[in-house]
Amino acid sequence: MAEIQDELKTEIGNEEAVTLKPANVKIISVEVGEFGKKLSKKVTCLVKHPDASEPIHISAVKYESKGKLETSGLWINKDSKGLIRKGSALAVFLNSVGAKTIEQLKDKEIQTAQDEKGYLCFKAY
Repeated sequence: MAEIQDELKTEIGNEEAVTLKPANVKIISVEVGEFGKKLSKKVTCLVKHPDASEPIHISAVKYESKGKLETSGLWINKDSKGLIRKGSALAVFLNSVGAKTIEQLKDKEIQTAQDEKGYLCFKAY
């Protein structure tokens, strides 16, 4: 508990957050986690970025839908057969990188883009 209370004495630094530029990244590992109040399942990839010393997490994709670019989390939406829903952001992303399953993303090199807030996401357009 003492360590947490030491945070009360932490001052403001002079370093801003480093924004990584879009680049090709390599997926090191893939996992599915539950998020939000409904505990919806989402794919998160741990990737190696050429400008970062530590791996980073990416869990969103920018893709083309109905003629315009959209950014979405890699949410797992299933159809009536229990398969990944055709046309979902996750399905579009998997198709764009030639993966039939989520686990096939491991070791793939994928281009990234920036979303509207400046965060990195996978590029699938």
